[in-house]
Amino acid sequence: MGHNSRMSARTAPYLPEVQSELRTPRLLLRRPDPADAHALRGAIKQSLPELRRWMVWAQELGALEDTLENLRLAAERFDSRENLRYHIWSPDGRDFVGSTGFHGLDWRVPKGEIGYWIATPHTGQGYAQEITEHLTEYGLQHLGFRRIEIRCDAANERSARIPPLLGYTLDARLKNDDVAADDPTLLRDTLIFSRVR
Repeated sequence: MGHNSRMSARTAPYLPEVQSELRTPRLLLRRPDPADAHALRGAIKQSLPELRRWMVWAQELGALEDTLENLRLAAERFDSRENLRYHIWSPDGRDFVGSTGFHGLDWRVPKGEIGYWIATPHTGQGYAQEITEHLTEYGLQHLGFRRIEIRCDAANERSARIPPLLGYTLDARLKNDDVAADDPTLLRDTLIFSRVR
């Protein structure tokens, strides 16, 4: 039987206080809430053609009940420090801009992986870089991370441009690491970038 080296947030020796809201110069990052369901679904629906290529979960817009359950679980995992997902909003909290956060958490190190997607109507404005820069500093300075990773499909040039601009090092290119989100017959390479402290 294999041994899972990941320690759950509940059994980790170190669980920091995590802010449920963060502000960047132009955006509000907020812990997920079931009240976000309609805004989240609207953003996904507008963005499906772009998201389908990169996100397995974005192949179709699921039922409202599934979105509500996803958000209930995301809030629960945020509170237990298992997964720190943030929804990205306009500064007034009215317009849903995207989603980001720290995933793949291992509080023994501690370390996490930053993920992000920006709704299609808001792309091209530098928001992904802005939130990634903010989360990188927040993770290293306030959460005490010793390592932060960013992983992306090697074909996703827009995502792959961001980490080097923020001082991340390309650790590896994993060849034939995954299947394409929109075509399980195609194999894709994964890029792994990191910042360490």
